[in-house]
Amino acid sequence: MANLKLKIAHQVPGRVRMKIPSGKGNPDLLRQVADAFGQIPGIERVAVNATTGSVVLHYDAGRHDEFHGALNNHVDGSNGAPHAPATEIDALADKIEKEAEFLAEHSASARAIVDFVKNVDREIKIASGNNLDMKMVLAAGVIAVTVLEIGATAATPVWVTLLLFATNHYVEMHQTPARPAPARVAAR
Repeated sequence: MANLKLKIAHQVPGRVRMKIPSGKGNPDLLRQVADAFGQIPGIERVAVNATTGSVVLHYDAGRHDEFHGALNNHVDGSNGAPHAPATEIDALADKIEKEAEFLAEHSASARAIVDFVKNVDREIKIASGNNLDMKMVLAAGVIAVTVLEIGATAATPVWVTLLLFATNHYVEMHQTPARPAPARVAAR
């Protein structure tokens, strides 16, 4: 199922129909796909059709943005294959998002906070033409606060510390590894 190809054939708020070519005549595969997609928050019902190779997801239309965000996290947009986080930061962000979704399912106030943060993130993406997201804005904010607040009172200016840190890592990344000594065969 790792290289499963799928295409969204039709969608309206509350319903998405996907075509899975390898699912034609394969009800077991479609059931596995249905079980995987059934874990997405907001899913109310999943219907499969082995004759056409399609899966229909019925979801709570009131949770449209949350549903589509989770759907995008489950599949790679190019071919529908599940994808892993690209970096450690993405993995951490995914972990935080999953924890937030878990809490939101059990608390109305947590649901309100999660929905608010997702809406702010979506608005940042829309306003920036999908060039920025909330992770980048928060990181830039932390850097700005650090430079403005701590940098003015620090013994060493923050920019010097950051420059030394960056230079050190640049040098470490570009060092040629030492060649191992040739193995010696002991004479018997």
